Amino acid sequence: MIELGMPFSDPLADGEVIQKSSHAALVNGMNINLLFEQIAGIRQEVSIPIVLMGYLNPVLQFGFENFTRKCREAGVDGLILPDLPLKIYQEQYRHFVEEAGLKLIMLITPQTREERIRMIAGASGGFLYMVADSSTTGAREGIRDIQLEYFSRIGKMKLGIPRLIGFGISNSATFKLACKHANGAIIGSAFLKALGDENGKTLEEKVKDFMSAILD
Repeated sequence: MIELGMPFSDPLADGEVIQKSSHAALVNGMNINLLFEQIAGIRQEVSIPIVLMGYLNPVLQFGFENFTRKCREAGVDGLILPDLPLKIYQEQYRHFVEEAGLKLIMLITPQTREERIRMIAGASGGFLYMVADSSTTGAREGIRDIQLEYFSRIGKMKLGIPRLIGFGISNSATFKLACKHANGAIIGSAFLKALGDENGKTLEEKVKDFMSAILD
C-alpha cells in the first residue's frame, strides 16, 4: 500500500527526516486542499490501497466531516492519526470515518497495556500499527531482543486484525525480520531519505533502486 504523509508544523511522532520533509512541504505551500487536488483521479492509475497519515490539528482545521468526505471522493482507503485518542475517536469521530467507508488505523507501542491493546485492536480498521520502538520515526541500526519479545507477545494475543510494524524499519534485514513477526512492515523515513539523495538519478530510478534493495 501507499502511505501519503500530510505535513504538519509539529510532527511529534516523527524524527529528523520527516520533520525536514514536512517543513520543506509547508514552505512550498503544501496543505490539505492541495493534497486532495493532487490525488484527484488517482484511482484511474493506482489500484493498491492508499492511506493518509498525519496529525489531528490540520484535519480539525479542515473540518473532520469534510475531510472524510473528501477522502472518500478521492478514493482514499484509510487514515492514520497518531494523536487522535481512542475515546475521543469513538465518541466524536468514528461515525464520520465509517460513513465515508474509511479504515482508521490505530497505533500501539511496547508500553501499551494488554487490555488497552485489545480495545485499540477492536476499534482499528484495516490493520493495527505496531510501533516497534518507544521513540520517533527514523532509521535504526537493527531490531533489539526486547523488541522481538514485544512482537512475539503481541502475536500470541491473537487479536484478529492484521499487524504491521513501523518505526525504525529501514533496510532489507529489518524489513524481513519485521515481516516474520507480523503481516508486513512500514518504511517511511528511509524511503524519504533515499528520494532526497543527490545522486543524479531520476525519481523513478531512486524508487526502483530502493525497492530492489529492500526486497533483495
